[in-house]
Amino acid sequence: MSPSRSLLSSAHRVVVKLGTGVVTHGGEGVALGRLHTIVEDLAQLRRRGLDVVLVSSGSVSMGAQALGLDERPRSLGVRQACAAVGQGQLLSLYSQAFGQLGITVAQVLLTQDDLGDRDRALCLRTTLLRLLELGAVPVLNENDSVSVRELIEHRKETLEGFGDNDGLSAMLAVAIDADALVLLTDVDGLHTANPAHDPDARRIEALQGIDDATLQRARGTSATGTGGMASKLTAAALATDAGIPTLIVDGKADAVVSRALGGAPLGTVVWPRDLKSARRRHIAVTAAHRGALVANAGALEALRAKKASLLPVGIVEVSGQFSRGDVVELRDASGRVHGRGLVNYDADACRAIAGRQSSDIATVLGYRGYDAVITRDNLALTDV
Repeated sequence: MSPSRSLLSSAHRVVVKLGTGVVTHGGEGVALGRLHTIVEDLAQLRRRGLDVVLVSSGSVSMGAQALGLDERPRSLGVRQACAAVGQGQLLSLYSQAFGQLGITVAQVLLTQDDLGDRDRALCLRTTLLRLLELGAVPVLNENDSVSVRELIEHRKETLEGFGDNDGLSAMLAVAIDADALVLLTDVDGLHTANPAHDPDARRIEALQGIDDATLQRARGTSATGTGGMASKLTAAALATDAGIPTLIVDGKADAVVSRALGGAPLGTVVWPRDLKSARRRHIAVTAAHRGALVANAGALEALRAKKASLLPVGIVEVSGQFSRGDVVELRDASGRVHGRGLVNYDADACRAIAGRQSSDIATVLGYRGYDAVITRDNLALTDV
């Protein structure tokens, strides 16, 4: 049985990917009204305190339009030239739209190789987390002017491959420990058949993991871009393997991201096969820790016996420098490590509220994001 969609409302860090079919009108001409609607939706989430990272396609189409080309270029060189023109225009569009709502954007161009290299991936993670701390919305795109991989996908797309920034968004979601990945596309999720050809096609509301049969059924159900539904599901498989739920929804719907994250039955949600264990395995083993929290005996006992969250009153010492969303070790007074968790506050804030009641957080910090420093679902203990 699939989890309830209400679980998505607890997402704090979200990666949102816009496909070409959302950014443009059928691959030709920017859909300005639609983009401004999406920006307003994401800005609202940002003002509510969510971390929002935007991965946007559309640079090639925007560049082609600016250069006066009548059709989508087929030559690799021309497509790269279009990307070089369109990338700046795409950022300018987002910068102006978010800026009108009081939010700063930051451009990050990268390739999948950047995320495949450990050192570069860690540098990227640090940059993105600092931008989120500072209240910005990072806008990412594959650096199409130098990257060949994505631009040749329109010639030959394989079920194992990605296109149109799908794989990039999934890899990014894993790299920054996102709570959800939202793929905005030109169809309302996965259907039992191609809805463009079969009027009886029915939308599939939820999946528990991705298998080969599902990928075969999904091939060729997107009209524009280089992605396609199979690419979306391949990306969802990568994200859900790391414990990150993935939403595939119609980017043309109003307030679609906030509504979908709020539990509305939109599109298709792909759940990890084991939501908690996959996430906790990543926290316990994969992620690099940035510091440590020393908890008193009573707090450690509550974590073990009562499956409680770590509250500030149970913290006696804070070690190292870390940011909100980083992984930290949980230790006792002797230095023994009892587990790891994702922190809801940075190191300075943790030091300020250590030993205090949760009701004191707003008075001490001037804001109150969470009652717990580490919530139970973001905690992996080693001695239970």
